Amino acid sequence: MIYRHHIAPPRAFSQFSHDLIRHPRLSSDAVRLLTWQLSLPDGVRESLSRTAERARIGACAFTRAKRQLKEEGFVHERRLQGPGGHWITQQLVSNVPLSAVEAAKILGRMPVHTPSADASPQVAPSPRIPTVGLPTPPLTDGHPKKDPGENTSHRPAEPERQPDPASKPEPAPETSETPEPPEAARALVAALPHLSPDLRRIPRGMHDELARLVTRWLAAGHTSTAVRTHVLRGLPDDGTPVHRPGGLLRYLLRDVPPALAPGITPASEQPAPARPSSRLAALRECEGDHVQATLFRPAGDETRCPRCLTPPSLRAAAGTAVRRT
Repeated sequence: MIYRHHIAPPRAFSQFSHDLIRHPRLSSDAVRLLTWQLSLPDGVRESLSRTAERARIGACAFTRAKRQLKEEGFVHERRLQGPGGHWITQQLVSNVPLSAVEAAKILGRMPVHTPSADASPQVAPSPRIPTVGLPTPPLTDGHPKKDPGENTSHRPAEPERQPDPASKPEPAPETSETPEPPEAARALVAALPHLSPDLRRIPRGMHDELARLVTRWLAAGHTSTAVRTHVLRGLPDDGTPVHRPGGLLRYLLRDVPPALAPGITPASEQPAPARPSSRLAALRECEGDHVQATLFRPAGDETRCPRCLTPPSLRAAAGTAVRRT
């Protein structure tokens, strides 16, 4: 059995309805938040989030409690634009449920509270003192004149240097324009996209640069065929796509090797000797007496075939046995 004993507080107390404390759809956090707000002194404008922080109500619990209070009509909110263009949120907390119309009438009679009203005169910004004088545009005719009254250094004036008549300024080198590449180089560059599908997308803006590089190759004694062969060898042969053919051609034609004398074939272009197949590579030519060259597969380091190593008597017996069969 439970016994209850009430002692009325002499001061600092609030009266709440039993229906509010025993509300079936309000959680304990919602009841604590509401009763805490209703117990604040008159004139104290504390937001619900600040009350939840002081009451040690977590963020998730506060969101849930505030939603319950708004659904039951104990809390109402509205946003409006106050003086100075600042948007503020008004919150109304009541000890009895109110409808939206009743809450709007009560909020309409309330003065609009702005954050600037809480600022004390001591921290309020002071009026700005205007700058003395009128604004002037910046000087554009050299350095500003020095004030003779300022504290400046008193170094002796340096004597003016007279120009030496013996020393004459060297004439500026004549700038010669880059010579235009010949038509042969331009025609060779224009034909490069036909060598390979990887060279089809050469930028038109790089044709002059590539033609000047090709001109260097032709001036060194290389033929057009040698240039095309060099470009084809520089292309990837493993199927890798060429995303920048112009840059690849610039890299391939940047260094010009010395040209070979006429009639000399480069070692890279000479046909490689034919290699025997793996089957014939394991055979060896017999050094015995044979009408024609005889190949055999040695078991070790022997130089004669098994027929030459067999004695004549055994070879004759073997031939007789073959004829009898």
